[in-house]
Amino acid sequence: MDGKDAPADAMGTLYVVGIGPGLPHAMTQRAKDVITTADCVVASNLYQEFLRRDGTLPPENAEVEAAPDGGTTTGDESGTVLERPGGTRQTLIRSTMGKQVELAREAFQRVRAGEAVAHVSGGDPNVYGKSDLLYTMAEADEAYDVPIEVVPGVTAALGGAANLGAPLSNDFCTVSLSDKWRGWDEIEEKLRAAAISGFVIVLYNCWRDYQRAIDVVREERADDVPVGIFNDAGRGDAGRNLDDETHTITTLGEANDYDDEVGGMGTSILIGNHETTVWENDYGNHLVTPRGGRDVDDF
Repeated sequence: MDGKDAPADAMGTLYVVGIGPGLPHAMTQRAKDVITTADCVVASNLYQEFLRRDGTLPPENAEVEAAPDGGTTTGDESGTVLERPGGTRQTLIRSTMGKQVELAREAFQRVRAGEAVAHVSGGDPNVYGKSDLLYTMAEADEAYDVPIEVVPGVTAALGGAANLGAPLSNDFCTVSLSDKWRGWDEIEEKLRAAAISGFVIVLYNCWRDYQRAIDVVREERADDVPVGIFNDAGRGDAGRNLDDETHTITTLGEANDYDDEVGGMGTSILIGNHETTVWENDYGNHLVTPRGGRDVDDF
């Protein structure tokens, strides 16, 4: 029987699961439940490693056999069958950047065969994650019969802001500096509009042109505005870009002097607005952006 003609009650579900920074303690319970019960999990090597830390995924030595169809559509031998505690089995497929189209099609096939598939995305799937890809692929393949559910996760902007204090308590936005799908002119236009509008801005993909981005914002915002640079927010000593999870507070005028703190894909930069202040207590410095016009008596 063709998969598209399968009865609705025979369908599985394709879950796009946000796991935050990747470590089990930072996932939502919903994300953990979906991954532990899925028939098939698609995840990168890094996230597989993180998810094994508390048994969210079985250990590598739990391999039972090579998956009969795992990896055949991805062009490598990434598919394996693992045995979970209690005897249930779970197919694990390695996600790679260059094979996302093939992985999506394999996920559709598995869902049509009745499997629950957890497609793992770091952070939140809707914040520069994988959810749009899977919907785009479903449209391209006319996979209107495949149920898709997005399971949210903690994105870097939120994790990093929590480390810095309370810098996102008023209006804020995120801007990706990746020019893979858009030109710099569009990125600059968004940065300038955000700067003029007074948004606190969180920059993603800072390994691309972050100094150029800082220069654009400086044209519209004072140099003494506080800035936070953070790496691998929520990963603790498991950070991969530098020695571990780090955060640094500086100013907009000096932000381009911190090349050593910009470690790659895991780095984000938070640019405050005219209301953002550096608040200090006995334990260190924190960034605070008040909601605006409020004091203690207002509460």
